[in-house]
Amino acid sequence: MKESVLSVLVYLFRNYFLGEPDTVHDRDSLQSELIDAGFDALHIGKAFDWLAELQEEKTTAPDLARQQPLRLYAAEELDVLDAECRGFLLALEQRGVLDADARERVIERALALEQSPVDLHDLKWVVLLVLYNTPEREAGYAWMESELLGAHMARN
Repeated sequence: MKESVLSVLVYLFRNYFLGEPDTVHDRDSLQSELIDAGFDALHIGKAFDWLAELQEEKTTAPDLARQQPLRLYAAEELDVLDAECRGFLLALEQRGVLDADARERVIERALALEQSPVDLHDLKWVVLLVLYNTPEREAGYAWMESELLGAHMARN
């Protein structure tokens, strides 16, 4: 299994987020289950921190980013997100899947993965997780879920 924060997040999403909504898991029981599944404690802890930061309510897009028709990327962002990833984010904005705030949240969460570069497949998971945790983005989440999980199911 690929050892990364994202691999833990994807595992959690597939096994717990999409499961029974009445099922409640506390952090300790989840951590034990993740260790049993083969993940190391360091990546598990970072994944829980990543999710906690995702759930913090904050507006991430500066006013300037909301008003500009083009998003300019900082050098650190360019190191992590290649042209394919940046193009994908732009396409999601043009389709209305992401707004400026959601886009900024995705970029921030992609950088928080602490992996460089983030490939397109991994970025799609970040988008899905951000939309899953963003109120009033259900349509975008449904589209992204079918894009990511539908393509995955078709390959298997």
